[in-house]
Amino acid sequence: MLVKPPRLTELVVGLKGAGEMASGIAWRLYQANIRKIFLLEIPEPLAVRREVCFSEAVPHGEKTVEGVHAVRVVEREGIREAWEQGQLAVVVDPEWTMIEEVGPDVLVDAILAKRNLGTARGDAPLVIGLGPGFTAGRDVHMIVETNRGHNLGRIILEGPAEANTGVPGAIAGYAGERVFRAPSSGRFTTLAAIGDEILKGDLIGLVNEHEVRAEIDGIVRGLIASGCRVKEGLKLGDIDPRGDVSYCTTISEKSRAIGGAVLEAILRVFNK
Repeated sequence: MLVKPPRLTELVVGLKGAGEMASGIAWRLYQANIRKIFLLEIPEPLAVRREVCFSEAVPHGEKTVEGVHAVRVVEREGIREAWEQGQLAVVVDPEWTMIEEVGPDVLVDAILAKRNLGTARGDAPLVIGLGPGFTAGRDVHMIVETNRGHNLGRIILEGPAEANTGVPGAIAGYAGERVFRAPSSGRFTTLAAIGDEILKGDLIGLVNEHEVRAEIDGIVRGLIASGCRVKEGLKLGDIDPRGDVSYCTTISEKSRAIGGAVLEAILRVFNK
């Protein structure tokens, strides 16, 4: 039996990951006055849509996404201090030690690894997984569907999410060609920036000596940080063919939908 906290605003929520989807979830919960939130990241984040990712607090110390501010902290006390200042806390914690130290009421695995990297139902009173790799009722309590389409944002109480298709969702008629991936393993050096207008064939960057070129015209909406070590096939960034530069700095419809679903999942359990 879950123990209901005195108020919903007192809920403590932990997120594995601080990339696009994790950030959209944290933003939405914050706007719903659930503000005791901490996000766990790796030392060298590989987020693509960095302008809307709280993972940017790792290299820069802080990051604001649509008016919500996050700061990098190094210990449990720093998390509490961030909350007192009305901020989200981002912790470099690849081993997820803060989960046990803080003891969240809700844990969301938002790594989007397409497989379970170690999340279990016993990690918190409510454990939520995003997308494929989890089985609701076995290793998490609930899953939020992340595949674009009719079921996006659906809460799954038993069984798995839809299988990974390996094909990005279409935007303005473009799917796989709008995403560029690492042609080899190595260090990525960018020759473009988020918000740049790009033409088909333009050089985006290099992985070691291997070129990364655009396959369509559009705006660079996402791009991992220059200098990151990448593996062959890793998503390096994406081009938005709609050409609206404001989309680079605002949360996507997919992230908002998933954030809303996580909020619903929390209310299903604690709003009784």
